Amino acid sequence: MATNDKITDWVDPNDKTGEFKRQVSSFRSFISRSDPSSPFPPEAGRYHLYVSYACPWATRALIVRKLKGLEDVISFSSVHWHMGEKGWRFPTAEEGMEGGDAAGEQVVPDAVRDKKYMREVYFGVEPEYKGRFTVPVLFDKKEGRIVNNESSEIIRMLGSEFDGIVEDAKARELDLYPEDLRGQIDEVNEWVYHDINNGVYKSGFATTQEAYERNVIKLFESLDKVEKHLREVQEKGKGEYWFGERLTEVDVRLFPTIIRFDPVYVQHFKCNIRDIRSGYPAINRWMQNLYWNVPAFRETTNFLHIKKHYTCSHPQINPKGITPLGPVPDILPL
Repeated sequence: MATNDKITDWVDPNDKTGEFKRQVSSFRSFISRSDPSSPFPPEAGRYHLYVSYACPWATRALIVRKLKGLEDVISFSSVHWHMGEKGWRFPTAEEGMEGGDAAGEQVVPDAVRDKKYMREVYFGVEPEYKGRFTVPVLFDKKEGRIVNNESSEIIRMLGSEFDGIVEDAKARELDLYPEDLRGQIDEVNEWVYHDINNGVYKSGFATTQEAYERNVIKLFESLDKVEKHLREVQEKGKGEYWFGERLTEVDVRLFPTIIRFDPVYVQHFKCNIRDIRSGYPAINRWMQNLYWNVPAFRETTNFLHIKKHYTCSHPQINPKGITPLGPVPDILPL
């Protein structure tokens, strides 16, 4: 990142298109159980996952970690919800405790590298690093290296490469990327990423009316597409996931965006053509089922971090940092 760039400038002030352009991840190594020459073999206790409860990309990694029974295999910690000029910072012990302003499981000071900021973890590995200091980060504690900071690749690794050392048989057998569905999963992931996962950001960070309208219209066209698909699945009565009775990466990758939609994206990112709870009954039912009936989704959702991060870390959008109280509740009960 150039020295004159501001982390909180999500769109280059000199970019007249007003378009938000997401950075490509830089660390792209893989943990492999099948390649004996891999410098990153699957080992219990070797790897650490740095996340933010506020970040949907990091949350998907936390969800897979729980779904796959990796709690005792891969440690994790969360940064504070606030992102300032130096990026994500690690919380104090008091901030992460119950009643603290950033309360949550493993919201703790950095016990791996003893750093104050996530940027210091990056610079400790690559002193000339020029990109954003993003999460999730999969870190190799043994070698002191960042393995990967691309969430889609991290969840793929967590979903399969540790199966040989996972003790829980049910978790071990869960296949989020089954062979017979891979073509369909890849196809859905592609447009969901561009139009929905990233679409809310392209809408919210747009700095021109034209860029905002173009992206928000595409976002809701894609949500309409999701609603139609899930309604058809639910009407068949064969399950509550994207593929009916089979939980896959599609559910994992879509959920973090949808769970944030009403509490944050509707007002903060101006994604207000419709909300989820009143505008998309099939999506709402799908989201509620995952949240209330699959613990890995509920236990990795922290609405405090979600709402405070967006509203207090984006001065381009909300310079006063005021956090709306609604909607109440954050998610409707079953």
